[in-house]
Amino acid sequence: MPLQRKRERRRPGEVRDSIIAYLGSQDEPATVKEISDAVRSELGRVGASSIRSYLRLNSRTLFVRSERGRYALRVRDRAQLELAQPAQRYESFEHEGAELHLIDCFDWLRARDASSVHAVVTDPPYGLYEYSSEQQAKLRSGRGGVWRIPPSFDGVRRAPLPRFTVLRSGDLHELENFFTEWARLLLRVLVPGANVFVASNPLLSYVVSGALARAGLERRGEVIRLTMTMRGGDRPKAAHVEFEGVSVMPRSMWEPWLLFRKPIEGRVQDNLRKWKTGGLRRPSKEKPFGDVIPSGPTRKNERAIAPHPSLKPQAFLRQIVRAALPLGEGIVLDPFAGSGSTLAAAVNVGYRSIGLEKDAAYFEGAKKAIVALARLRTN
Repeated sequence: MPLQRKRERRRPGEVRDSIIAYLGSQDEPATVKEISDAVRSELGRVGASSIRSYLRLNSRTLFVRSERGRYALRVRDRAQLELAQPAQRYESFEHEGAELHLIDCFDWLRARDASSVHAVVTDPPYGLYEYSSEQQAKLRSGRGGVWRIPPSFDGVRRAPLPRFTVLRSGDLHELENFFTEWARLLLRVLVPGANVFVASNPLLSYVVSGALARAGLERRGEVIRLTMTMRGGDRPKAAHVEFEGVSVMPRSMWEPWLLFRKPIEGRVQDNLRKWKTGGLRRPSKEKPFGDVIPSGPTRKNERAIAPHPSLKPQAFLRQIVRAALPLGEGIVLDPFAGSGSTLAAAVNVGYRSIGLEKDAAYFEGAKKAIVALARLRTN
């Protein structure tokens, strides 16, 4: 067996390059185990969930998956391969203390210095499949796929929603592995006492919460965003007349934001003095930060600036981002930056921030959206 090469940090894209190099050397498709063994023999310890997630998320662009769950490179020509990986460009954008990088967050977290991030505020993918390149293409065309396009309401075109209820046990297990590996990588770059706010939904929050806890983060509760959504409340499909008095599941009127923290060093006051973290910033001296925040759907003018399917309103995000740094000092990270709305909120409250986004289309849109959203008045 080749000598394993162990590192504290890896350069961005090293795991990806190892997968591609191995598959490029094979004449036949390889199993996930074979691919994982090859990557580990070259790089040392690498989470299997990272490898599975990368393979699945890049199917239809980089890889071909056979019915037996084996993978092969879709293209072998280097020029074609580079075109199929737009996130390899690692482009960056900066605006008033906000940095946005076109990069996979797993790659960035592996390369980032330890104890260099002071808080996380993020709205991650609730499932992995809906953010694959194939499903994103269908979403942008407005036809087919896992994304549900709700009907217009009062003349307003509603935002698309992924069909969370179609996730199978295997999908849930893969989602759990994804967030466990993500949280383990995140734990290393966080300073002690760093807050981690993660948006979720009532159907899947238990999966994400369990994964974060197993990785070593400590649960500190959750913040409830009170808002009516288009999810739930429907009558039985194809039997709505027969069972007009029945709802299959309740209409969702709230959104959970999980709150975790990296364990502190000593007492809270000791951690605050050393790391500037360990608690939540109060809205005022008289009022503590609360775990229920009245909200509403994202406003039409914000959606016009940032047409992302999961865009959260600035009025809500600015409260979460402000609370994340108890003394107002440090760096807020959004590993799934999307439209850049978290970074815009950070700019508005005067915080430094870093956003990571692997989708080139969202990255391009976010460069403009960060500037415009940060300037918006919310009252």
